[in-house]
Amino acid sequence: MMSFGMDRLAALSMLETGNNDRIVGRAGEISRYQILKSEWRSVTNSLRYADPDTARTVTLTLLDRRLQAFRSAYNRNPTNFEFYALWNAPSQVLERRISHRVAERCQRYANLCEWNGTPTRVASASSVTGQLLLCQNQAR
Repeated sequence: MMSFGMDRLAALSMLETGNNDRIVGRAGEISRYQILKSEWRSVTNSLRYADPDTARTVTLTLLDRRLQAFRSAYNRNPTNFEFYALWNAPSQVLERRISHRVAERCQRYANLCEWNGTPTRVASASSVTGQLLLCQNQAR
């Protein structure tokens, strides 16, 4: 069966920039995933912010770190809602206090992943995120 839901990285890029590699956010966020330059530099010295492959590699590395912290705190994988919160406001999800503004964006993200409730896979070389880039069904 074919799914109309997006994989988590595609949904992240769509929500953050509409897949535009050249957008710079208000706080100086770069790439299609809107990464702070300090976080980008924690992964690579590359200045190829508009390169989709470099951005994907940086994003997967940052997500690995955040997913490990989530799994340590909650002993489970994040829902689509929580996955976006880990990207957008990691301290909020880890402290179990997600603001209304972030929650609205998390719901929009989850909706992109769960168009028809069928999981969608994305190929990944990442050890942790390889299993977690799957959009997971949510009980409603």
